[in-house]
Amino acid sequence: IDSESRKLCKKMKVDPGLKEKGIELLHYKDGAFHTEYNRAFTLKSLVAFLKDPEGAPLWEEDPEAKDVVHIDSEKELKRLLKKEDKPVLLMFYAPWCGVCKRMVPAFQQASTELKGMYVLAGMNVYSSEFEKIKEEYNVRGYPTICYFEKGKFLFNFENYGATAKDIGEWLQNPQPPKPQAPETPWSEEENAVFHLTDDDFDKFIKEHSSVLVMFYAPWCGHCKKMKPEYEKAAEILHKPGVLAAVDATVNKAVAEKLHISGFPTVKFFQDGEEKYTLPHLRTKSKIVEWLLNPQAPPPPEPTWEEKQTSVIHLAGEDFREFLKKKKHTLVMFYAPWCPHCKNSIPHFTTAAELFKEDRKIAYAAVDCAKEQNHDLCKQEGVDGYPTFNYYNYGKFIEKYNGDRGVSICWKTKVSYLNDK
Repeated sequence: IDSESRKLCKKMKVDPGLKEKGIELLHYKDGAFHTEYNRAFTLKSLVAFLKDPEGAPLWEEDPEAKDVVHIDSEKELKRLLKKEDKPVLLMFYAPWCGVCKRMVPAFQQASTELKGMYVLAGMNVYSSEFEKIKEEYNVRGYPTICYFEKGKFLFNFENYGATAKDIGEWLQNPQPPKPQAPETPWSEEENAVFHLTDDDFDKFIKEHSSVLVMFYAPWCGHCKKMKPEYEKAAEILHKPGVLAAVDATVNKAVAEKLHISGFPTVKFFQDGEEKYTLPHLRTKSKIVEWLLNPQAPPPPEPTWEEKQTSVIHLAGEDFREFLKKKKHTLVMFYAPWCPHCKNSIPHFTTAAELFKEDRKIAYAAVDCAKEQNHDLCKQEGVDGYPTFNYYNYGKFIEKYNGDRGVSICWKTKVSYLNDK
C-alpha cells in the first residue's frame, strides 16, 4: 500500500462503531466484487487487508488476545522495555508460522490469567524492516520468545508446546533453557551396520565384493525413519552383501567425491567400484529383496534443476547477487521430497515461461535440502515447504500466500507488482 493510500485511510478517521452505524466496506479486485470487509474497523486492520486481502486477520483482531500487548515498531518495543516494571515475556513471530499459531491460544490465555503480574507481548518481525531487532535478540526462527526483567533481556522460553499453566509456572521461577543432551552418534550404537569414515572408506569397499552404503545426515528426518529398517536388513544380510553407512556431514571428502547432495543417498559398490544409486531402497524388505538379486534401477527422472526451464536455480553464494539485478523476483524455497512442492513446480515453471522475455522479472528456486543452502533458507525465514518470497532488487518485500496455480501465481502477483 502506497503513502497516498495510507493518507486516505487516515482521512477516513476509522471508527470502531462503523458497523453499528450501518456502514459496509466492499472490496473489488480486477474490476469485480471480491469480498465484504469483515475484519476489525481499525486503521491497522484496513492497511493489512489492503496489502493482502486473502491474508489472515491480525493477531490483535482476535478477542481472546485482548490482554496481549501488540507491538508494531522498534520505537514501541523500546518504550515498553524502558517503562514497564513488570517482567515481560515477548513472542517474536511470523504470521504464517505454524508453531506460532499452535502456541497462540495458550499464550493468550496466560496473558489474561497473569494480567497485572506479568506482561505478555507479541511482535510480528517477519518484515525486512525488523532486521535490526532480529539481530539484537538473535531471532533465527519463529517463534522466538524472550524474557525481560526491568527492560533487560535474560533468556529465552523454549517450551513451544506449553499450556497457559506451563507458562504461568515458568514465569514464577524463570530459568534459562536446559541444554539438550547430545544424541548418541549412530556409529557409536550397537548395530550390524559398518560405519565408515574418510580414512577407511576406500579400503573397506575394495575388501568386500558387494557393499550397500547409506549416506546420511544426523538431522535428516528421512534418514532417521530409514535407520531402523537399514539396521534390520543388515542383521539379515551378511551375505551376499554387507551394509555400511557414512555420516556425510562429518566425512565430507567421501561425500564430495561421490557427489552426495541429498539424504539419504543409497549407493551400491561392486568389486571396489560404484555401480548403482538406489533411491527406491528405503525399507528392510526392499533392501533384502534387491541385494538377493541386484538389478540396475530404472533411469532416474531428471531433477527440476536438471530440466531446461526458465526458472533460475540459485545456491547460497549466488542468491543475493542475482536478486539485486532484478526488479521483481518470486523465489520458491522447496525440498525435492515435499509433495506440495511437487504439485507447485509445474505451475511455477509455466509462470516462469510466460515471463521469460521480461528482463525485470525472474522466477527463481532454492533447494533447501542441499546442505549449502541450509543457512540461506533459515536466514530467509523458511519454516515449511514450499515457501514463496517476493523480492524487489534483492530486498525482501513480502511472503506470497496466494493460490499456487499459474493464473494467480503470475497474473495477480507479478503483473500487479509490475504495475506498481
